[in-house]
Amino acid sequence: MTLELKQANITLGDRDFNFTLSAGANEVHAMLGKSGSGKSTLLNLIGGFLKPASGAIDWNQKSLLPLPPEQRPVTTLFQSHNLFEHLSARRNIALGVSPKLKLNAQQWIEIDAVLEDVGLAGRGDERPENLSGGEQQRVGLARCLSRKRPILLLDEPYGALDEATRNEMLTLTKQVIEQHQLCVLLVTHNADDALSLNAINHTLKDGAIINREDVGQ
Repeated sequence: MTLELKQANITLGDRDFNFTLSAGANEVHAMLGKSGSGKSTLLNLIGGFLKPASGAIDWNQKSLLPLPPEQRPVTTLFQSHNLFEHLSARRNIALGVSPKLKLNAQQWIEIDAVLEDVGLAGRGDERPENLSGGEQQRVGLARCLSRKRPILLLDEPYGALDEATRNEMLTLTKQVIEQHQLCVLLVTHNADDALSLNAINHTLKDGAIINREDVGQ
């Protein structure tokens, strides 16, 4: 199972972006570069929020280009966990399965299993206001897992966390990636995050991926 971008090209304003990348299951690929280098554009192309003018974006040798965002095998964890304050952790996670919260009994059992996976067993009835920042980010990660999508995009998800909490989340994320055999793209300004996840580092510059460095492999 491999995510492949082949000369995926898009022009935004006066900027040209062109990406070529190959990323497999149970791999973490870290995207490093200055602001404006194309990191967010890359994630938006994979997620389907932008469409390339030319080139290909394939998963398991099948094109993702005809698919709208909600049908792509992709889910994203942002720096902001985007939780609804009036809903419990369990129901916030369930939104990843059904926006109308219409789940069957088996699906609710799976939600509880995901809560356990992220270290929040027995905390499902608590609202975000009663959870720490790190715990809220765990709920966000659990919602990603509940969607059962094989491609996980991490858009600077640890930037707002203190050092101890960030290290806890990095350890948890590494465990989750191995357990679920996810294909992961990480956007970060912190090279230590990439190192903690044994990531393959890619440097972006002027709208393109200019090199690859295998770190911790």
